[in-house]
Amino acid sequence: MAFIKEESEDVKIEETFTVKQEDLQEQTDLRENEGRKEEEHHVKIEEKNYLQTDGILKRTDKTRFTCTHCRRSFGKKGYLKIHMMIHTGEKPFTCTQCGKSFSCLSHLNVHMMIHTGEKPFTCTQCGKSFSKSSHLNKHMMSHTGEKPFTCTQCGKRFSQSSSRSKHMMIHTGEKPFTCTQCGKSFSQLSHLDLHMMIHTGEKPFTCTQCGKSFNYLSHLNHHMMIHTGEKPFTCLQCGKSFSKSSSLNQHMRIHTGEKPFTCTQCGKSFSKSSSLNKHMRIHTGEKPFTCTQCGKCFTCSSNLNQHMRIHTGEKPFICTQCGKSFSQSSSLNYHMKFHAGEKPFTCTQCGKSFSQSSHLNKHMRIHTGEKPFTCTQCGKCFTCSSNLNQHMRIHTGEKPFICTQCGKSFSQSTSLNYHMKIHTGEKPFTCTQCGKSFSHSANLNQHMIIHTGERPFMCTPCGKSFSQLSSFNQHMRIHTGEKLFSCTQCGKSFSQSSNLILHMRIHTGEKPFTCTQCGKSFSQSSNLILHTRIHTGEKPFTCTQCGKSFSHSSSLNQHMMIHTGEKPFTCTQCGKSFSQSLSLNQHMKIHTGEKPFTCTKCGKSFNQSSYLNKHMRIHTGKRSFTCTRCGKSFTHSSHLKKHMKNHTGVRE
Repeated sequence: MAFIKEESEDVKIEETFTVKQEDLQEQTDLRENEGRKEEEHHVKIEEKNYLQTDGILKRTDKTRFTCTHCRRSFGKKGYLKIHMMIHTGEKPFTCTQCGKSFSCLSHLNVHMMIHTGEKPFTCTQCGKSFSKSSHLNKHMMSHTGEKPFTCTQCGKRFSQSSSRSKHMMIHTGEKPFTCTQCGKSFSQLSHLDLHMMIHTGEKPFTCTQCGKSFNYLSHLNHHMMIHTGEKPFTCLQCGKSFSKSSSLNQHMRIHTGEKPFTCTQCGKSFSKSSSLNKHMRIHTGEKPFTCTQCGKCFTCSSNLNQHMRIHTGEKPFICTQCGKSFSQSSSLNYHMKFHAGEKPFTCTQCGKSFSQSSHLNKHMRIHTGEKPFTCTQCGKCFTCSSNLNQHMRIHTGEKPFICTQCGKSFSQSTSLNYHMKIHTGEKPFTCTQCGKSFSHSANLNQHMIIHTGERPFMCTPCGKSFSQLSSFNQHMRIHTGEKLFSCTQCGKSFSQSSNLILHMRIHTGEKPFTCTQCGKSFSQSSNLILHTRIHTGEKPFTCTQCGKSFSHSSSLNQHMMIHTGEKPFTCTQCGKSFSQSLSLNQHMKIHTGEKPFTCTKCGKSFNQSSYLNKHMRIHTGKRSFTCTRCGKSFTHSSHLKKHMKNHTGVRE
């Protein structure tokens, strides 16, 4: 009976002792971790069982029992026996569900709560339950705000001593746990364990709803909130809720303005350490994330992920209102503001509102005149880095965006998207006044100015007004004489890039626009549109004075000068006046003797391209103008017109 009593007392002692040890261990994690390493070292050296411990127990005095391995003393023999299991590695208490073993019965009891889901310790303030009393005690500090452990270096306070010990490693730079595979070091063993899963590919935590797997339990818990919609962490200032406490802490810095992470190179401060790490790559030039398809490198993995969608065409973010898809969530959020009409960011100078803060920041540079981004090749400055990047492609000739239908390349993704609507014929933007549809919202906005008559951009030298900023900028070059765009072949300069592109087709001979009726090709789409009116006979422009109709607006404008007698273009050499600038330019060649258009067959030169085209028909024998009555063909349209009078009976 005495033996049974002694054994039951030992069990009680064991349970009491382990609970105290557990609380002590949770308050002094770092010290116990170091102690545990030493103890595990003893275990490897001394492999003994429970019965062997009786032989090495040493009583130093009448009241204290001392461990012969580590010299630690205990007041009762039962405590020392439990302690000796650390050295022997004995774990006599085994879980019947998963087979895990424990040195203490109390530890097994706590572990069993994982399988049973039992959480007997409940917070009286918020109702949250815990499997351990120590966890409840830690949790209570979130309500009381108690932080008894203070960092001696920076004064930061912590609710747990283990948290303070981990924090101290920031100051000391200590990272005692090193990965054997890649050499990366960590300040905590748990971080090393998590890191090792990258090498092993282990993802032991699986979502029961969608089957997605995670390396960490915390990531699974956070992921589950997507399914449940739970956001337990609420900002007391603005009421915004978050699924993670860390997200709330980061959000609070918006209100406090705190930016604790400072760049040592330029002094810029950040509210997040991750933002500082990304920023540091600007100074180091490091771009560790590389696209496997095109080799392009990125400073952030998120930028690489977004870039990969260019290759895959993936657009996972869908607008619930109109069904439009986006490759980035930020693009969807931005798009949703169009439906809501939300523009929360207002300019303090002119009152204009914007849906994004970045747009407001760019807009403010109009008022300040700031252009912080400079081209290293030509010195041109820009208000946005994206504009500089696009501009650099003029120098490099890079056109990374390729149409999958016709193979045409573009320097900007927006230009490719714009081009794709030619193939699809999509025109989603409709004018509410006249019903005309457009492929782009910008074109619709420009069109609406026709109805409103608004012309907000005024030229101060001549007072002329424009509905578009681009038209205004082009017009200003008339006054400044600026011609930024030069032909690399002949050196001719142009005030507009579009004029340079058209000019380059003279050198390349490219005529991408072909008439479907007669096969004639043109270098400009506008010329093709005008040409098709020959076949259709369409003459939409009518003179209000005599009723004569024209296929071109320019022809009508020229015709109107017959009625008005206006000849605004005067030759400086002989004083002769002309109704068209083109006529003046052609006339000037009489004085200069310039004949820039040369026949490649016979070498004859002409002062007008139309004369060269007519001359070429002598060599080719091409007769493009056919009589619809008798089928006779002619080399010149004027010859066909004369011939037609034979059928109509008209005589001059």
